[in-house]
Formats: sequence, C-alpha cells, structure tokens
Amino acid sequence: MAEIRQERALRTREVLLRAAAEEFDEKGYAAALINQILARAGLTAGAMYFHFKSKEDLAVAVMNAQRHRIEPGLNARGLQRLVDITLVWAHQLRVDPLLRAGVRLAVEQGSFGMHDASTFLEWREIMVGCLADAESDKELMPGVVPADIAEFVVGACTGIQLYANLVNGREDLVERTVRMWELLLPGIAVPSAARRISLDAERGRVS
Repeated sequence: MAEIRQERALRTREVLLRAAAEEFDEKGYAAALINQILARAGLTAGAMYFHFKSKEDLAVAVMNAQRHRIEPGLNARGLQRLVDITLVWAHQLRVDPLLRAGVRLAVEQGSFGMHDASTFLEWREIMVGCLADAESDKELMPGVVPADIAEFVVGACTGIQLYANLVNGREDLVERTVRMWELLLPGIAVPSAARRISLDAERGRVS
C-alpha cells in the first residue's frame, strides 16, 4: 500500500512539473498563474501544496529537472559524451517543454527576483567530469584545463540558444551547436581524438 501511495505521489509531482513547465514556457514566470497550472494538471491546490510550497518552488524544481531530460539519452564517455550532451540538449530544446521552461527560467530568473546559479553550476560540474575522463584518456591537448572549458561551453550554449531563439525559434540550434564544436575541438583535442569525435547531428535524437 505504501508503495502504491509513493508511486501515485511521484506521478502527481510529474504531472504538476509538466503543467508548470508548459505554463512557464509559454508565458514566462510572471504571467504564469497557479490556477492555470492546476487547470492544466487537472489537480487541486491541496495536491500542489503537498509537493510545492509556492510558484517559486515549482519554478526551481523545473529549472533543476534539466539534467534529467538529457542524461538518460547518453552512453558515451569523455569528449564524445560532452559533445553528445550538447547535441541532445539542442534537439530536446525544440520538443521538450520541461527542458525549454527550465532553460527559460534559468536565464530570465533575475527579472522575477531569483538569483540561483545552481543549474549552470551543475552543468559545469557534469562537463568537468566528462573532460576529466577525456584528460585521463589522453584526448585533451597539453595545457587544457577542464574547468575552463566546461565554463566556456556552459556560457557558449546559453548564448547560442538565446541567439537562435531570437533569430528563428531555435530551428537551427542543432546546426549552431555542431558549428561551435567544429570551431572548438581543434583547440582542445589532440588530432587523433578530434578525428574520432562524431558531430553527427543525429546523435542528439533520443527515443
């Protein structure tokens, strides 16, 4: 019985996150209303407040869900894993409202009084881990500092998606991400590793 209740609670939380993400994605934080989120979810206020204390709490949960929308689609290691993270992210931003809302909230949070860098820092640490593996596997050029590259890639991806969103609604975000790596890889990867890394855009598609 306890397992059934726990499973039901997890489903309810997921429904709330999805409904909130759709609302935040379409309208932004300020214009998104709790009653509209509840209407989308088909749930009561009591169900929401069991899981989340406020709209801000919901927004933080949506922002923090980003990595869980990306990592299940990955199975590579080192530099290829790092590239794949960005390719899956670029693809999923076009089709996944939860990821899209998380990115929008993380970028726009200053406008509604939040200053939480945790999602950016989390991505940086994930990328540092990939680059540490790349260093261990002798994929990196001498003098390349994993933390510096991770910091750059997080910032570059943030800027690329903002620019692509303004220009064409992210229609060419995958192509822009591939181009970023075409420019970056020769400066950080030894030639043999750079030749092995696949920049095939199809690697970003997840089932």
